[in-house]
Amino acid sequence: MSVKVFETVAADQQGTSYAGWSLHYAQMSSGQFKGRLVEAELGGVQVYEEHMNTRIEQYYKAPSDALVFSFDMADRALYLLDASTQNLWITPENYREIAVVIRQDSLGTRHLHRTFEDLLLTPLKSPHGALFSGWLSTMLTRMTHADTAESIHLGDQLIEDCLYVLEQSQCSPLSGRNLRVRDQRKIVQRVFEQVSAYPTENFSVVQLAETADTSFQQLRKAFNECVGMAPTAWLRTRRLNLARQDLLSARREGTNVAEVAMRYSFWHLGRFAETYRSLFLEYPSQTLARSSR
Repeated sequence: MSVKVFETVAADQQGTSYAGWSLHYAQMSSGQFKGRLVEAELGGVQVYEEHMNTRIEQYYKAPSDALVFSFDMADRALYLLDASTQNLWITPENYREIAVVIRQDSLGTRHLHRTFEDLLLTPLKSPHGALFSGWLSTMLTRMTHADTAESIHLGDQLIEDCLYVLEQSQCSPLSGRNLRVRDQRKIVQRVFEQVSAYPTENFSVVQLAETADTSFQQLRKAFNECVGMAPTAWLRTRRLNLARQDLLSARREGTNVAEVAMRYSFWHLGRFAETYRSLFLEYPSQTLARSSR
């Protein structure tokens, strides 16, 4: 049994803390980011508890040989994930989640995806889920301070508990709205894949609509529903995050703010500095100065 605690001050740091995951994090609301991740390894079962204070864009892919029981503490719902459920979404502020990662061999199935595919990324709710996630959070807090005798066999117990919660959970049939949101997520996903492939490109909203093979109006609706902002505002915020990563990782002499800004198509340096400050609460020159110490 091992427990690790990560305290992070940048969204991309939070994303690199997860072992075995493919993750992208970007800060999407104003403020000084503060994140906390507790990771416990319990006999082949991994448990994560995550806190983040600002809105965060998350793109994730779970480990290839595992089923993830993700408990969203805000809407008190359980979500199942596997390696097929690549997903892009925006967390609310002060987001809190607990996830239990169970390896395929521990579940006793050779066909992980086929066994659970009709439940993946579907909100599953039950009183048992809320009670279980609250108990697990308390248990993790206790384990960060000292080993407990009950943690010795906790991995096996968590597998049983997660499957019991799943059995007791209700899955609502797909409503018209849920079907629409699912289609809108596909639009956002196609846009994300394109801009990720060309991170320094400044796409216009017309190009984004063409990339997603949809209309301007459908693109706007998809981003408002799934991301909570217009597509151009999302793209600008994403480029600000990329610029921040470059400034934070600058090591060689001669790197300057103008160079980084223009790399991500911010041509008006004064406007870039103010927009950057409104999101991260510091000027880009201050970020660069910290990275060079």
